[in-house]
Amino acid sequence: MTTMLGKLYLIPTTLGDTEPLEVMPISVKKVIEKLDYFIVENEKTARRYIKKITPTKAQSSLNFMMIDKYSHELETRNYLDICNEGVSVGILSEAGVPGIADPGATVVKQAHEKGIQVIPLVGPSSILLAMMASGMNGQNFSFNGYLPIDKADRKKKIKELERLSRDKDQTQIFIETPYRNEKMLDQLKSSLSPNTYLCVACDISLPTEYIKTLTINEWKSEKPDLHKRPAIFIIQA
Repeated sequence: MTTMLGKLYLIPTTLGDTEPLEVMPISVKKVIEKLDYFIVENEKTARRYIKKITPTKAQSSLNFMMIDKYSHELETRNYLDICNEGVSVGILSEAGVPGIADPGATVVKQAHEKGIQVIPLVGPSSILLAMMASGMNGQNFSFNGYLPIDKADRKKKIKELERLSRDKDQTQIFIETPYRNEKMLDQLKSSLSPNTYLCVACDISLPTEYIKTLTINEWKSEKPDLHKRPAIFIIQA
C-alpha cells in the first residue's frame, strides 16, 4: 500500500503583538493544531506564536527545522523527507506570510519538485495591505525589496523607480530596515518630484497603525515618527 505524501502548509503570522485570531481565520489555528513539524526562522518566536494561537497544544510534540535568508538549497533539501511518511509540514513566517519578502521560497520550490501539495493559508501581508490602503494603481505594481544602503546609490534607485512608475503607470513598493525609516523618508522628500505620490504605511494591523498618502510637496510638512516601526513605502509618479 502506497503512503500518501504529507502536505506543505504556508502559515501566516501576525505583523506585531496582536491576538492571532483578530487577524487570522480559524483555519490557520486548525492547521497548526494538527501539525508537529515546522520550518521556521526562529524557534523561540515560533513556539510563542504556536502557544498563543493554540494554547492547549503540547510544546513537547513540536519539531523545528531552521531557515533564514542565508539558507542554501542544499541545507534544506531534507526538510520535506518526513512528507514521504505521510506527515505534513508547516512553514511559519516571522511576520506576515511565508515566501513574500520572507524566507521559504526554496522549500516551496522543492515541494513542487517532489510532488508535495503546497497549501497557502490566508493571513496578513503588510505589502498587500499597504497597497490596498494606498489609493495607488493596484492593477500594475512592483515590489522592489530593500533599496541600496549607500546614499548616492539609493538616490539613483529612487529616481529610477520614479521614472518606471511614470513611464509604465506602475506603482513601486519597497521596504527599509526599521531603524533607517526616517532617513529613507527624508531622502524620498528630497529626491522625488513634488507631484509624485508617496504612501507610508507602518505598524499595519496594530493599534498604532499609520497609513498616509500625500504628494511629496505635501510630505514636506509631515514628520511622522517611523523609528523602529516596520514600514512599507509606495510611490506613484
